[in-house]
Amino acid sequence: MPVIWVLNGPNLNLLGTRQPELYGAMTLGEIEAQLCADGRARDAEVRCFQSNHEGVIVDRIQEAHGRAHGLIINPAAYTHTSLVIADALAAVDLPAIEVHLTNLFRREPERQRSRSAAACLGVICGLGGQGYRLALAALLDHLKEGKR
Repeated sequence: MPVIWVLNGPNLNLLGTRQPELYGAMTLGEIEAQLCADGRARDAEVRCFQSNHEGVIVDRIQEAHGRAHGLIINPAAYTHTSLVIADALAAVDLPAIEVHLTNLFRREPERQRSRSAAACLGVICGLGGQGYRLALAALLDHLKEGKR
């Protein structure tokens, strides 16, 4: 059974109340519950984590090595600044998909670049909570095909 870890960065614990006109009305708990249900439907285990602290996110990425088969990550604002998260993703050599609720390319210029994307299989952005579900499906398909 594949195990997928979902890692969420700063302020995503405030989803549903934080700028719903931008980030939507779904809470992080609702997104996570849907992902777990989707995982069960595909005979996969989904484990979700959230932290507002960069070092904790790096620790989780490192802990995933040997414990998870793949990662879904929304580094939030760390997307644009964190070389250490990008380095950790590259170091663990697990297939990862980066997800963003909003379309980065319709945001402010400083939010239009991702430091971590190069260490990921792909990036899904601008589709709200649905992006996580698409990332899970793509990651499980990738693993099923026996790819790394």
